[in-house]
Amino acid sequence: MKLKSYISGAWQEGGGQAAKLINPATEEVLAESSTHGIDFAAALEHARGVGGPALRRLTFAERAVCLQAMYDALYGHREELIELSIRNGGNTRNDAKFDVDGASATLLAYAAYGGQLGEQTILLDGEPDQLGRTPRYAGRHILTPLRGAAVHINAYNFPAWGFAEKAAVAVLAGMPVISKPATSTALLAHRIMEILLDAGAVPEGALSFIAGSAGDLLDHLGPQDVLAFTGSGDTAARLRRIDAHTRASARINVEADSLNAALLGPDVAVGSETWQMMIREITTDVRQKAGQKCTAIRRVLVPPARIEECVGALEAQLASITVGDPAHADVRMGPLVNAAQRDDVRAGVAAIGAEAARVCGDPEPTGLTGVEDGRGFFVTPFLFRCEDAAAAEAIHAREVFGPAVTVMGYDAVEDAVALCARGGGALVSSVYSDDRAFARDMLVALAPYHGRLTLGGEKVAGISPGPGTVMPAMVHGGPGRAGGGEELGGLRGLSFYLQRTAVQGYRPLIEKFFPSTTEDQQQD
Repeated sequence: MKLKSYISGAWQEGGGQAAKLINPATEEVLAESSTHGIDFAAALEHARGVGGPALRRLTFAERAVCLQAMYDALYGHREELIELSIRNGGNTRNDAKFDVDGASATLLAYAAYGGQLGEQTILLDGEPDQLGRTPRYAGRHILTPLRGAAVHINAYNFPAWGFAEKAAVAVLAGMPVISKPATSTALLAHRIMEILLDAGAVPEGALSFIAGSAGDLLDHLGPQDVLAFTGSGDTAARLRRIDAHTRASARINVEADSLNAALLGPDVAVGSETWQMMIREITTDVRQKAGQKCTAIRRVLVPPARIEECVGALEAQLASITVGDPAHADVRMGPLVNAAQRDDVRAGVAAIGAEAARVCGDPEPTGLTGVEDGRGFFVTPFLFRCEDAAAAEAIHAREVFGPAVTVMGYDAVEDAVALCARGGGALVSSVYSDDRAFARDMLVALAPYHGRLTLGGEKVAGISPGPGTVMPAMVHGGPGRAGGGEELGGLRGLSFYLQRTAVQGYRPLIEKFFPSTTEDQQQD
């Protein structure tokens, strides 16, 4: 199967040497993709000139109808998409559902936000302000869609959810999307785009798709375009040097590396609901998608008196995980996405193993369920114990993007915060405590280093989705090495695609043109 790109209103097949998409459990070649010869400048112009005006003519409520149609179309093909995720992504069925259903839920959430905004085409920011000594002269801020295209470059680990969490916000804001998934797992994203286009869910030009390399696409970005990227910090640094950003100030949003932490309060007793919640959520983050999640827990900080029990509990849980071909129903963790990722994880655990004791984990496992020895890109879950967290370097600097976690001790709130801060900024970390004073102090102290924090305790032990679940209503992003960007966060996410403009003049006209209610509001 050759994957095609959908640009300039048509499916187009690239020439030249093609990249191969494989099943990472069996190494079977599933598809090929190439973008050689594709005119990306024309693709951008089509999105800007056809998709943009079509979306901007719609009210928020009408864009919400588009998002609802996208949800309906994907939900109608749910089983097919799950199967593709298992084959091309190396996901277990539960992990595949996590991605596919996460995408659908995000589309549905933003359809609801659009319904709430109603029959508007622009947004208002705050109330009118009197400017000067007379109330006759006033100003207010308005938010209008940028006139360019939204280029979305997504990571390999969530080809469905990664697409939807960016596209839902951009479509609701009124910007056309050019989506470029990671090539290695693009089979799922390609099928999603086919389904959405066949369903006619959005106006022509509102959705474009790149199956393979982005070529010279970024060279053609202009000041009204935006670029949202999820991936490595090294790639993000290169993107920030493109002329469109440095010279034309095109916006870039980045979600990159993250050394997330789980922190156990000194009040938590071994075996308590809060304890079990922490062990369960750490285990899930190590196992789910073979640890290939930007939100996964990488470091576990516990009081010294709890290290033995924590290591023992995690070892027992991780050792019980069945690893193998995810096509088998009893397998709970599949392979890494490709050979390069497997080799990177092997190098990473070797670096951590130089300063922490390996409790479990095999970089070259054999006898896996449904797997011929030597085939596929497998490791088993790794657990490390670090005796001197303050002296360690790799543990706080290198994100092993795979099934690996390290347990270490801390003595006081200040020590725990300092260890977390050495990660350089994170997407999400978790505090597990039922001591209200400790929990508040810890959350406030950790907040400057994180985009999101979760508080675990006995009151939410049975209802928390875990820190690894990105909720549409909550901001997704983080400072420092996490990229410095923000996605989602309810209506906050729209601001990336909108221009805030201060408008000032004769107050009665300002209030007439931009009323606080939707009645008589001018259309874009």
